[in-house]
Amino acid sequence: MVSGLGGFGALFDLRAAGYSDPILVAATDGVGTKLKVAIASGDHGTVGIDLVAMCVNDLVVQGAEPLFFLDYYATGALEVDTGRGIVAGIAEGCRQAGCALIGGETAELPGMYAAGDYDLAGFSVGAAERGQIIGGSEAAEGDVVLGLASSGLHSNGYSLVRRVVDDLGLNYAEPAPFDTGNALSGRLLAPTRIYVKSCLAAIRAGGVRAFAHITGGGLIENIPRVLPEHLAAEIDVTSWELPDVFRWLAEAGGIQSGELARTFNCGIGMVVVTAPERTDDLRSIFGDAGETVFTLGRLVRRTKDGAQVVLKGVERSWPS
Repeated sequence: MVSGLGGFGALFDLRAAGYSDPILVAATDGVGTKLKVAIASGDHGTVGIDLVAMCVNDLVVQGAEPLFFLDYYATGALEVDTGRGIVAGIAEGCRQAGCALIGGETAELPGMYAAGDYDLAGFSVGAAERGQIIGGSEAAEGDVVLGLASSGLHSNGYSLVRRVVDDLGLNYAEPAPFDTGNALSGRLLAPTRIYVKSCLAAIRAGGVRAFAHITGGGLIENIPRVLPEHLAAEIDVTSWELPDVFRWLAEAGGIQSGELARTFNCGIGMVVVTAPERTDDLRSIFGDAGETVFTLGRLVRRTKDGAQVVLKGVERSWPS
């Protein structure tokens, strides 16, 4: 940072950050209706982490190091304790991502929000040296597909989650039906995992062809975003265990496997496409950085009019 607090804008020195010929990458996102769970349960301490995660994870998949973050917090009337918890979460998310929290906006909008309601938006900018942007164009047939475990639902699919909770008449303060040792709210509000430091370590080691952050659209719609059209990812869903929260949602909500994989991350928060000869080294790097790593499958030539994500083993391991 170049300037202190109190100005109308914040200054950031790219050269001082160590870049010589950088390309800037920007992302913006929110937390979505996961906020309704936080509001209903009165637990606001982790949604700020979600806000940061949804932005910085989108930066690192393109090879960019997140540099700074800004937030927008809008509510009808500011509740100090709620705001303090949200901002503390944002600060923690920035610490996890290694980026600077350079400012933001708190907007009181009477008449726009009901009592207790609020919304969050996040904005982050990262950088990569020219020529080091990762876009998936180098992905090739035979490349290995790895998956990094998610920390839970992350920040997508909560309209469906809340519908299941409402239909079953559950209380967020009660023990989770799938984990009686923890409150339902605690399991549903588990913060989105931030993959920045582990992914940057892998990028610097070499051999990463592509990353896919598994957000809205799940496994089915996010992996194709980083694949050339002539390739498809064959994913063996028996290579990891479907976490209990997803299994419960599928069974309690009557959610078919296709919809499950199109709505949720299903336990895989980040997908990594690697050169085959670099896979073992990259697995070790991710493991050393604290990630749980699964070998999901490989890239194959896509059949004419075929899907770009083919899930194998669904009938053997996922609820139907």
